[in-house]
Amino acid sequence: PLPLLQHKTVPKRVGTSQRKPREPQVPRSLIKQIFRHLVKMPVTRDAFNIVEKCSERYFKQLSDDLEAYTHHAGRKTVEAADLEVLMRRQGLVTDKMPLNVLIERYLPLEYRKLLIPVAVSGNKVIPCK
Repeated sequence: PLPLLQHKTVPKRVGTSQRKPREPQVPRSLIKQIFRHLVKMPVTRDAFNIVEKCSERYFKQLSDDLEAYTHHAGRKTVEAADLEVLMRRQGLVTDKMPLNVLIERYLPLEYRKLLIPVAVSGNKVIPCK
């Protein structure tokens, strides 16, 4: 007589994905909107793809630099001073062009209120630290 064949049990997958986890990215629509606003003319797909790759690399390098500055200072949190040092090294912030001037020039009022301290009545400074 033939021996009875038994089926093998296949272990179930426990919610694991076959794909690698993706790094967070700046949304394509935001990059496209900003670039079109600054260029003020239509942009081809090929040109936009190059702009998108460049912006991804730029933000990756920016975050790596900020991480290095924070680690060098012995902290675990990135502070505004780290960003100012980075922008100074990139030549965006100079003695003639301080960070507050850049904020006032390029950001909308609601962001300016959050970033630049302003004295109001009652001897209060907004935003509080």
